[in-house]
Amino acid sequence: MAQSSAGQTLLKRSFRRKRLRENAAGLFFISPWLIGFLLLMFGPMVFSLGISFTEWNMVGSPKFIGLENYAHMFTSDPFYFKSMIVTFKYVFIMVPLQVVFAILIAVLLNRATYGIKFFRSIFYLPSLIQGVTLALIFSWMLNDDFGPVNYMLELVGLPRVHWLTDPNVALYALIFIALWGVGSPMVLYLSALRSVSSEYYEAADIDGAGPVRKFFNITIPLITPTILFNILTSLISAFQTIVLAFVLTGGGPANSTYFYSLHVYRNAFTHFKMGYASAMAWVMFILIVLLTGLVLASSKYWVHYEDDGGGR
Repeated sequence: MAQSSAGQTLLKRSFRRKRLRENAAGLFFISPWLIGFLLLMFGPMVFSLGISFTEWNMVGSPKFIGLENYAHMFTSDPFYFKSMIVTFKYVFIMVPLQVVFAILIAVLLNRATYGIKFFRSIFYLPSLIQGVTLALIFSWMLNDDFGPVNYMLELVGLPRVHWLTDPNVALYALIFIALWGVGSPMVLYLSALRSVSSEYYEAADIDGAGPVRKFFNITIPLITPTILFNILTSLISAFQTIVLAFVLTGGGPANSTYFYSLHVYRNAFTHFKMGYASAMAWVMFILIVLLTGLVLASSKYWVHYEDDGGGR
């Protein structure tokens, strides 16, 4: 009896040592990410939260002013709500368009029988060009005087469009440019489409369902997890848009492309109001968290997982 008890004790100790070794190995492998997160993300976030309650111009010591920065942005900043409206307009137009275009291209590629690797590369390669490079390319393509886009419009008898200098057009031009990166989500949708079992379509054929009904009743529901992922990543990315407006329009014309992130940047590095810029950044962070939470909460009504038996 005593020998049996001692044996169990030794077995438990061995099991604990094995778990400790596994945990230590796991922590060792993720330590580069943890160190990077603590030093480059979590630390600066905590610092910016503290700075948001101060008046600080990056020279000298910060002066504590409580909630004045937060009160100022909602009551006295003439550009705050303007930049917020521009950003929300951009997000709520660009994100749905990106989802629709990416799904349509993926569906077309999924039906192709020849050259799918070639066309997949053709649609994906443009998404590798981002940031300043993309902005410079489109600053030439959309140029009022010698841009090839206006030249082609003239060839078909259409008038020139002031893409980046007309307040009524500039924001939509930036949305059009942002759709240049539709190749990345398209690849994910294509992968999701290829994972849909053909049994569903065979059963639908027996029931006499047409292509449109199969698309909306089988294809779309079964790729909703991928749609959810792309909506969340696009939403977060769109709220942080700054490069296109900074390089192409500078927030103009007439502040029609004055994004929230650009307003934060100018307050921080042009006017050296680091405390105020930090407060603005935290308000945007909270808004993004709330919207992300809202989308995730709504997902139980429209995202379907096959493991749930096709239910929600």
